[in-house]
Amino acid sequence: MATIDATGRPASPSLGSTFGSDLLASVVVFLVALPLCIGIAGASNMPEASGLITGIIGGIIVGFLAGSPLQVSGPAAGLAVLVWQLVEKFGVPMVGVIVFFAGLIQLLAGVLKLGQWFRAVSPAVIHGMLAGIGILILASQWHVMFDGASFSSGLENLKNMPASIINAFTGGGAPMSAGMTGILTIATIFAWAGLAPKSLKVIPAPLVGVAVGMIAAAVLHLDAIKYVQVPANIFSNVLSGATLPALPDLMKIFDPAILIGAISVAFIASAETLLCATAVDAMHSGARTKYDRELSAQGIGNAICGLLGGLPMTGVIVRSGANVEAGAKTRASAIFHGIWLLLFVAMIPWTLGYIPKSALAAVLVYTGYKLAYPKIVPALMKYGKAEVLIYLVTILTIVSTDLLKGVITGLVLSLLKLLYAFSHLEVRSDDDAAQNRIDLHFDGSATLVRLPILARRLETLRPGSNVHVHLGELDYIDHACLDLLTNWEKQHKATGGTLTMDWDALEDKYHDRHGTGPNNGNGGSKS
Repeated sequence: MATIDATGRPASPSLGSTFGSDLLASVVVFLVALPLCIGIAGASNMPEASGLITGIIGGIIVGFLAGSPLQVSGPAAGLAVLVWQLVEKFGVPMVGVIVFFAGLIQLLAGVLKLGQWFRAVSPAVIHGMLAGIGILILASQWHVMFDGASFSSGLENLKNMPASIINAFTGGGAPMSAGMTGILTIATIFAWAGLAPKSLKVIPAPLVGVAVGMIAAAVLHLDAIKYVQVPANIFSNVLSGATLPALPDLMKIFDPAILIGAISVAFIASAETLLCATAVDAMHSGARTKYDRELSAQGIGNAICGLLGGLPMTGVIVRSGANVEAGAKTRASAIFHGIWLLLFVAMIPWTLGYIPKSALAAVLVYTGYKLAYPKIVPALMKYGKAEVLIYLVTILTIVSTDLLKGVITGLVLSLLKLLYAFSHLEVRSDDDAAQNRIDLHFDGSATLVRLPILARRLETLRPGSNVHVHLGELDYIDHACLDLLTNWEKQHKATGGTLTMDWDALEDKYHDRHGTGPNNGNGGSKS
């Protein structure tokens, strides 16, 4: 059972009591993070070293400062598409400036305690964003898996997927060898995830897939295919100051396009991080996330990543889930995983040169598939077809245009749905003249916007009738419509009629803070 702190929340256990479990979990997370750090850098059109730098900073620095103790931060597939677009538009050096200012925006938001507001995004938009990103990653990395190059747009990547595999298998050579290595990697991931003994499940399936791809390439002497290229010292540029943004570059933040890029990275990274933190909280019974602290920590991490030429980071559900499942108890696991990454790239970076690029691309094709698979649709359908529509439109807009336009479109549709929900009112009446009874059914929200509709319907009711109002489908009623009903009741009673309404049920729809609610002087019968 988790210890409770002074605030009534579960407290984090002491480091000494959990050292063994955290150490083991950190190794598992390191093995998950290593291929993803490199692969996501490639998918972002950035140097492979940039992904490793972000993984190290996300582990050691953000792990130490984080408000979500068991969340693991690093380069995220969810930002790969946006970073690719920024690289194409502004070049690699300016991406560092954008990430730096995105981090400052996140830090400021955390200081201003805006952490909870970044979570106020419709789940349909978030899932649509992740699915759209998944489709784009799958389509772009599909071509890399055959030692080819991605196209400039998502639609082009999708359209040319069949051509890549046909050209590889008809032309042979390196593309065919690379493609077979990638397909073997994906097959291994699926097989390991589904068939591996429970005792070995702790070894991540993507790592096993990459290892099998490496072994196959070595045994078959596939020297013609492309391999990962990492400098002997990935920190050489950092130590020389080559990646530090110059003052003229920093001043470009006032360029509207650069500023929009920084805001986009900050918003998407924050939303993904805090939603991931919520999901991680649901996986364990330990200390809960402090959202403002987590947002500030992410801001500091991204600001440092921007200065050092790293990718933008977020809290990552794949690594965080592996962390929890491996038995992590404190933030030490995330910190240790960053240390293992640092030691690896500092001491034996040459080993990365044995990894085929097609194997890493295959891992991202698999990751894209997992993101894009529409498993969330049945859950969204429970909240209405509009949520599914928002989800699908967000995906289509991201794939056909870009990530930012897709997210904005989803947000606009969510706001329109909200406005519709608070302005839609349907009033149905069933008139039984023989019994002199009229049943009035409300569906939607009775607000000031729909007051004229409600007033017109009430005016059409037969004088002297017994009116029964049914509130089961009413979501909300405001003060103006409530006054209309109570005043109309008096007028209707003057004609010899009656009004039967469950005022207790109405109180659930409207809470009068001034003590003048429907049970405080307005009268009305109870059904």
